[in-house]
This record gives sequence, structure tokens and C-alpha cells, in this order.
Amino acid sequence: MGNKRGGKRLTKNDVANAVQALFQAHPGETLSFKQIFKALKLTTHPAKMLAVDVMEEMAWDDYLSKASDNSYKLNLKTQVQEGTFIRKVNGKNSFMPDDGGKPVFVAERNSKFALNGDRVRVAFMARRKNHIKEAIVTEILERKHDQAVGILQVEEDYAFLNTEGSIFVHDILVPKKKLKGGKTGDKAVVRITQWPSDGSKNLVGEVVDVLGKQGDNNVEMHAILAQYGLPYKYPQHVEEAADRISAEISADEIARREDFRDVTTFTIDPKDAKDFDDALSIRTTSNPQFYEVGVHIADVSHYVTEGSIIDREAEQRATSVYLVDRTIPMLPERLCNFICSLRPDEEKLCYSVIFTLDQEANIKDWHLAHTVIKSKRRYAYEEVQEILQGKDGDYAEELRILNGMAKNLRERRFKNGAVKFDREELHFDIDEDGKPTRCYFKKSTDATQLIEEFMLLANRTVAEYIGNVRNSREAHEGQKKGKTFVYRIHDQPDPQKLESLRMALAPFGYKVKTSGTRGAISRSLNALMEEAQGEREQKLVETLALRSMMKAKYSTHNIGHYGLAFDYYTHFTSPIRRYPDTMVHRLLTRYQEGGRSANQDYYEELCEHSSEMEQTAQNAERDSIKYKMVEFMADKVGLEFDAHISGVQSYGIYCEIDENHCEGLVGMHDLNGDYYEFDERNYCLVGRHYHRKYQLGDAIRIKVASANMEKRQLNFILADK
Repeated sequence: MGNKRGGKRLTKNDVANAVQALFQAHPGETLSFKQIFKALKLTTHPAKMLAVDVMEEMAWDDYLSKASDNSYKLNLKTQVQEGTFIRKVNGKNSFMPDDGGKPVFVAERNSKFALNGDRVRVAFMARRKNHIKEAIVTEILERKHDQAVGILQVEEDYAFLNTEGSIFVHDILVPKKKLKGGKTGDKAVVRITQWPSDGSKNLVGEVVDVLGKQGDNNVEMHAILAQYGLPYKYPQHVEEAADRISAEISADEIARREDFRDVTTFTIDPKDAKDFDDALSIRTTSNPQFYEVGVHIADVSHYVTEGSIIDREAEQRATSVYLVDRTIPMLPERLCNFICSLRPDEEKLCYSVIFTLDQEANIKDWHLAHTVIKSKRRYAYEEVQEILQGKDGDYAEELRILNGMAKNLRERRFKNGAVKFDREELHFDIDEDGKPTRCYFKKSTDATQLIEEFMLLANRTVAEYIGNVRNSREAHEGQKKGKTFVYRIHDQPDPQKLESLRMALAPFGYKVKTSGTRGAISRSLNALMEEAQGEREQKLVETLALRSMMKAKYSTHNIGHYGLAFDYYTHFTSPIRRYPDTMVHRLLTRYQEGGRSANQDYYEELCEHSSEMEQTAQNAERDSIKYKMVEFMADKVGLEFDAHISGVQSYGIYCEIDENHCEGLVGMHDLNGDYYEFDERNYCLVGRHYHRKYQLGDAIRIKVASANMEKRQLNFILADK
């Protein structure tokens, strides 16, 4: 380095960068001045003195620690941490420390090719003046994924996987003998066999599976699953194990259970559902003011024994995945759609919560029981909704009684501080080839809320039964600690996020409480959502409010469920599609039979895995919705539609088409006639010269410019007026 670089005198910044790079390359070593001067090729006295000054400052900044008068080393205590790497397609990668601290920016050149979710060790870079805090990945401790999905390009001498739009920055080189028959244009899953040691080397991989031709519906859905590391086919040996399970229910098994086969029982599900997890029964009691209501849940744990082949597969999957046009089940089809599914006119084994309720749905008594049922009717939500609106139908009176109770339960829940998030969901009608034929919002109805409230009641009741030690036998025996159990927990909103929400919505005239009791904050959020109903900024208000909330997850450590305003809550009601519900059934059975408390560490690990898989499944589901939305619009390129501005960003405006709710981007470069600046505070773009304003909620006419299936992205331009 000498005293000059490229003919110019060395600056303090040059020396600081060089010193920083040197210590990061030797994180555990103590380096003497002599070693440092030699490594950095500092030959002149001024250059050496500059380096000494820089190191002195870095020691003040806690970046380096002084080992002696003439040696330094990297301060590992404050400068090296372990955590998770979060990769972004736009290059704004970050490091999330294990201790839950704030994420720190990691530039692409400092990422060491870490991928999303990898566990890494980082060193923090000495902060430069007017720069954000940055970290550099020094070691990849554990790879989260070693597979990628993309399109094969096969040349004469080599082949590679093009991963455009994915979290991989570079294409992956595939030796021709490792192609597994893949050809140019095929979508394929590639396992990485060689990671680059520096920026000049390629990722190298081998084809694990050729999915098929790009654009084919099955291929694209499998690609979404493979991208998230989710299984897209069921292992044959697990299917075979399920086929060996008998569907016969012995007389001995029935004798061990409470018999509900003659009680009015029915299921209520989406019209295209095949896995019926839950059923409701209702009958009068000897007291005409009370009803016995049974919440009957498929007894999956009777058929899936702990540690079996099927159980190990279900534990790994942790959840069923619901893409737009298909379900990727947690359990083999024979179990989820036949043996365990509560199909009408078939005897089925259940685990049930049996309530004695008055007409206002106050609990007078309840108990937990293994039962046998026989559903009298399989309802779709739409049929029940028609009956609740006055149409004649089977069990109309029973449905209306249950609906009255559900309305009381719902009203009490919100009165107690539950948060009202009734967000509309985008749904598609799909033809036999998987092509979307209609795109629409699905709204919550009395029929869906009826089922929801009784499921919530059952989940809350069994969680209280185990968790509320004050009411349990252990409390009377002087034991303070409750038994190990799986809870569904939801923490209170982060005060900082609430403050951000308050500031973001202030320009629209909305007020939000950021402190106070739990109930006061949730009532404030509910009032906010009601006030925004029908306003042009409704979607923004709902999105920002949702972002201020924590994510619900599974844990053996109960902190209650903020969103539902329950002190104790679990998932008991869907064991066909959620592994935590199966865990809950096993624990409840164990404790009913007088068993000791289960190993908490073991169950906490399963909870963490289930929470992680749930998030992954949700991401895949969202990607399938984006893909179908783009596919639905693909034959409408060039057509014009009425729309409204649904989002405003520094790079353009998002517009939602009024008639079908598909959303696309009008990029900043397509807003002609002026130079537009982003007014972040007021969610609008303002023209610098002519002051034309594009604001959230504005009506707008757009033309569909392109539908990029690979990137799952719609692009619009403004239609000529």
C-alpha cells in the first residue's frame, strides 16, 4: 500500500477500510503493529502513524481491543455475534441476532453467499461517518436450504440453472453428467454440491428432480413448494403404511367411548373440502333452558401412534399446505380424506369437548371424552348461510340455536378485548386444468363465524383445563408448576410498532392508543378498523395495523393470546392438518389417564419447528395466489380497467382492479409528464413541476402492460385519458 494508492495520497478512509478488512480476515488473532504494517504494505512513517491513529479510534469505538501497547485484536465480545441471515431479492440483506436485537444490514459483497435462513456468525464493521451499522458474514454455521429451483439452460459444454427472481444471486453451474435428463426450458430442483469460497467462483449443483416444462400448472405449483423446501409428493412407504391401517371400529373400542352416534351431529366446511376435522352435535338436556353441545374432533392420535412412520412424516411436515388449486396434506390421503375425516353416515372416532350451555352460551358444565359419532349431514358454508338467513333446510332450528350462541360468544370476546381482524381473502375458481376462471374476495359470514366460535371455545377450554393451575388438582396439592402443554400464544404489540402506526395514520386523521391496558389498546385498534371501513385508505389501515401485531406461534411457555384476549389458548380442533393439535390430543390423553408431566424441552423444540413450518407454508400459499393472479391476467394484456391506488412506494404506485381485485405496479418511469417525488408521510407521489398528485385510494384507469409468470408480477401503465 505504501504511502499512495493509484497515484493519490492515502486517505484516513482508505487506511480504515484496509485495517478493518485485515482484522475481519483474522477474527481470533492478536496482530502487532509490525504484522499490520507488513500486511497492509505501509512503508512510510506518515502512513504507519495514520494506521495507528485509526486503530486507536477503533479501540475507542469498541471495534478493536488493545492487547498491548503495540498490538490489537478484533473485539469479539461486541463485534462478533451469531444469528440468522435474511436474504432479500433487492440486495438489502440483513442479520438477525439470536438475542432478539435489531436486524443489521449486510451488503451482498459481505454475505459470503449466505442464503435466507442460514445460521451465521458475523463481525460488525466499524461504523463509518454518516453510514448505517453494517455486518460482514465471517462463517456460515448451518445451511437452512441446499436446494434451488429454476430453469435449466443446457449449452454444448456446460449447463446452468437460471434462478431469476429467487433468493440466489448467481446462476448455478450444473455439470452435464448431473442433469438427470433435464433439457433447456425445464424447471428443475438442483441441490448445491459446491459453495463458492470467494466471489469469483460459481455455485455448483446437481439436478435432484426435473419438474417439467415452464408454464405447466403442476410444474409451477411443485416449483413453489420446492422453492420453500416443502414436499410436493408423498413418500410411497408412508402411503403403504397408511394403507395397512384398518378402518374397522371394534365393539370393544366403542364400549370404551361415549356413544354419540344417535345424537344430531353435522359438519360445516368449505364446499370443496375433503378432510373434515370437526363436527358439532346438539341436543336438549333434562333442563329445558340448557343444551348439550359437542365439539367433536377427529381422533387422529388413535390411528397415528407416536414414533411411527406416519407420525415421523407428519411431524416433519407439521402442517398441510393449501395452495390455490390443491392441498398438500400432512397425513396420507387414506387417513386425512377417509379414515379420520368425519364423513356423513359413517361411524368415526373422535376426541370431544362436551359442553352444557344456556342459550347465551354460558358454560354450565363441560367434560373431555373419547367418543364415537355418526355425522347426519355434511354442510357447505353457503348452505348454512342460506338457512341462517331464513331458508328451510335440515336441522334449521339446531343451526339457528347454535348461531345465536356463537353471536353471544363473539360479542363477549370483543367486549373482553379481542382484536377484530376480518380481512378479506383473495380466492379463485379453478377449471379442471388448474386455470383460474374467476378472482374474488371471500368474506366472513355468520356460517363461518358459527364454526369459528365453537372451535375457539373448545381450544380455550382445554387450554384453561391444563394451564390454569389455580383451578387444577396440582394447586390443591401445593404444586405451583402446571403440566407441560402446547399453547398457541400471541404477544402484545410492540410499543415502537404502535408508535409507528400512530405516526403513519395521523395524516389521515386517525388516532391510536400506544399505551395503556391490553383492553384499551385492542379497543382502540378495533375502533380504528371500524372508522376506516369503506374509506379509500382502508386497506392501508388494515395492513399497517396487522404489521403492528406480533405473530402467533406455538410454545410450551404460556403468555396468553393477545389477539383473541384469552389467557389460555391452544390448537385442539384440527389434528388432520396441524401437528400441534395431535400433540395436544396426546398430552390431554396422557393427563386424563393420570400420566406425569411430559418433557418440556422436547415439546418446546416441536413447537418451534411447527411455528417455522406454519410460516413457510403461509409464504408458499401467498406465492401460489400471486402466481394465479398473474396467470388470470395473462390473457388480458393490453386491456384497460378501472382501478384504484392501493399502495404508494418510492418506485411507483400499486393499483387494484375494481372488478377482480388483481393488483399490479405502475412503475415510476411510466408516470410521464413530470418528475414525481414520494411523500412518505402522506402516502402519495407529487409532481415536482405540475403538482399532479397520486394518492392512496384515488380512482385511476390502467392498461395491463405485462404479466410476468416467472416473477409472479403484474405491470400496469396509465391508460390515456
